[in-house]
This record gives sequence, structure tokens and C-alpha cells, in this order.
Amino acid sequence: MTALLRYQSALLLRSQRWLAPLLGYAAFVAIGIRPGDPVLDSFGYAAAGLVPVAAWLVRICVTGEPDAARDCTAAASGPVRVHAAALLTALAGTLLPGAAAAAAALVLGDPAGLDPAGLDPAGLDPAGAALAGALAVAVCALTGAAVGALCSRPLVRRRGYAVAAGGLGSLLALVLPGSPARGVLSALVTGARSGAVPLPLNALAGALLLAGGAGAAACLVAARRG
Repeated sequence: MTALLRYQSALLLRSQRWLAPLLGYAAFVAIGIRPGDPVLDSFGYAAAGLVPVAAWLVRICVTGEPDAARDCTAAASGPVRVHAAALLTALAGTLLPGAAAAAAALVLGDPAGLDPAGLDPAGLDPAGAALAGALAVAVCALTGAAVGALCSRPLVRRRGYAVAAGGLGSLLALVLPGSPARGVLSALVTGARSGAVPLPLNALAGALLLAGGAGAAACLVAARRG
């Protein structure tokens, strides 16, 4: 698997197709995260942008090889391992800029929250806030990767349908009740208003299950069609 991950990472980097989603995300973060904003709000903003980025990167990674090259790789290593390596590469490619954006939010954001009455500033625990931000990044990256896995090859093979499904799926992942991404973002917004640092472990568990299930389904379909 290590060799496959290196191979998929090399394909992604050399293709330069990662530039569009990452530059778009960098612009999104630069516009939305401002010095002095509540740090939990900034974490939520940085994490929310990762959902479409992850879905986009998954599509890039699973379509990065010509069909003939992918057939050779699948014959050598197995279609399940090849597809799983592509999904993991996309997830790693999402987590890296997400971690950088969360670090910027931590440095630039205001660590003070407000008490429930909204009267007196109450300092947030920096370590707890950083952990909450890291969890939010992980949850949104996993949720976006799940959307990408379900809306890309081999489950959705036509490019136009895949792009439309990925965009719609990313939007729904941010707004639908029960979505791990919406859950963690709501927790951060509530924490910013109350001055309490949330630890959205339930959202993390849900995102892990969602990403694992979506990835497994995509890998199994890849094996059947391979």
C-alpha cells in the first residue's frame, strides 16, 4: 500500500490538477479568516471549505490515470487497493491545507469567547480550541471525501454527472441535519457564542463511519467492474 500511496501522490502532484481546488481554498480562507475574529468561528469557516475541496480532490485522484495504466496497476496490485490508495491520497491532500488554515485561524483569531449572557469576555483554553479545530478539519475532510467517493468513478462515470453530483453532495453535506460536517460546524458556532470549547467526538465518529462506508462501496464497485 505504501508504494501505491507514493504512486498516487506522484500522479496528483505531477498532474497539477490540484492547483485549482487548493488555490480556490486558499482564496476562500484568505477572504473569510480575518485577524480578531472569534477563533472558533474561524475554525468553522476553514473546515467548511474543505468539504468541496475533498470531493474535488477525490475526483482528481480516481481519474488521474489513463484507463490502460489503471488496468495495469489494478492487475498488479488489485483494484480495491488501487482505488483505496487514490481515496487516501485525496484525503491526505485535503488534510494538509486544512491543517495550515486551522493554524492560521489559531494565530489570527481572537481566543476570547462570550459568556452565555454575552456580557463578559471569557478566555478559551488554547489547547482545547486547537483540538476542536483539528477535529473540525478532520470531520469536514472525511465528509467531503465520502461525497467524492460516492460521486466519482466507478459509481458515477460521466464527467458532467459526477461534477454536478459532487457539488450538490457537498452542499447537502453542509446543510442537511444529521450530517457530521453540519454537526461539527454547529458545535463550533455554539461554542463561539457561549465561550465553551466543544469536542465534537460524535461528529468525528459519524464522519469516520460515513467515509469508511462510502470508500468501501466505491472500492467494491471498482473491484466488480475491474
